[in-house]
Amino acid sequence: MDYAKELAGKRVVITGACGVIGGWLAEAFGRAGARLCLTDTRADDLARLKDAPYFTQGSFAQAIDLRDAASIEVLADSVRRHWGAADVLVNNAGVYPSGFLLDVDAEEWDRIFDINLRAPFLLSRAIAKLMIAEKVKGSIINISSGAARKMRRTVCPYATSKTALDRLTKGFALELAEYGIRANALEPGFAAGSAVSTVSQSHIDNMTAAIPLGRSVMGEDIGQAALFLASSASAFITGASLPVDGGNSIGSLAVYQDKKHAL
Repeated sequence: MDYAKELAGKRVVITGACGVIGGWLAEAFGRAGARLCLTDTRADDLARLKDAPYFTQGSFAQAIDLRDAASIEVLADSVRRHWGAADVLVNNAGVYPSGFLLDVDAEEWDRIFDINLRAPFLLSRAIAKLMIAEKVKGSIINISSGAARKMRRTVCPYATSKTALDRLTKGFALELAEYGIRANALEPGFAAGSAVSTVSQSHIDNMTAAIPLGRSVMGEDIGQAALFLASSASAFITGASLPVDGGNSIGSLAVYQDKKHAL
């Protein structure tokens, strides 16, 4: 599908734009001709994104703290003043800390849920109200994870937040359907960490080896999936979760018998 023809000029809000996946999303929508509202906590990194070739005319960037409800309202008001409303909201920002449950304190638990769950709720609510006021049949895309369905040790708080995000996605899908607004979750496959959530090289190697299709996720994988969920190609899809992970969330590749291959 020629997304550039359909998404050119569309107004797209992306949180966590300075991260690995956020950068892929910004580039995909920008190269499709969309106007971008890019947000992140890192103001200096965000400022550099405005020099990117895909930062189209009519785009803007704004640093916000997703843990602060007032800051989220300020962002929504900026969207209203710049554009009236958004056509697409991508709740991408998230943190992926590692720690055993017995070691996780209340403050860290709250930080994970503030960013991974509370912020998508608050921002989706605010942007949806703008869409409704402007009669925009928009698309909300929540960046979830296969961890919502596949529990692993040391990432239980993250996995729990993503399971809840999937339920929140379905809740918004139900309640916004009457306004023609769709809400879906996109589950990227494994990508190496960022400045916010770092992972060791050994973890990267182990994770990549376990992916059925044999590699980590790439920018084009995520970009094309997000453009699909934002476009009319998915017009009759809402409340869904789309894994783009090379089969990583299906199950284990481990073979416990002596014969390790079918042929």
